[in-house]
Amino acid sequence: MSASRSPTVAEELRGAGLRVTAARVALLETVRAGDHLDVEGIAGGVRARVGHISVQAVYEALHALTAAGLIRRIEPAGSPARFEGRVGDNHHHVVCRSCGTVADVDCGVGEAPCLTASDDHGFVIDEAEVVYWGLCPDCSTARS
Repeated sequence: MSASRSPTVAEELRGAGLRVTAARVALLETVRAGDHLDVEGIAGGVRARVGHISVQAVYEALHALTAAGLIRRIEPAGSPARFEGRVGDNHHHVVCRSCGTVADVDCGVGEAPCLTASDDHGFVIDEAEVVYWGLCPDCSTARS
């Protein structure tokens, strides 16, 4: 009996129908290792792994990886777009009003209760996006 292994990043890219490049591999690894990074943070992480890459190339790769479902783009109001590697579930986010820190929040208890809208207006709902706002522990302590 052999242990199952996770696919490599290159295999994931190929499986999504994307060409495997060093920049795409580095970008996906950077997003997954990061914590809701913005484009500049991702570009810096990719440059640390493979050297020079233009911001335009980063945007193009982010678009391709998002469209393929390998990463997720979130856009908290008043913040730049952020990217994360946690995909395929229905989690939400909490955002600090002061410093902009973003953290994952799992759905409530039970069977995805947040997927049930009080009035769906005839839509077939397959995802809910909820953003909780407040102060992170550091900012809350600083204001006290």
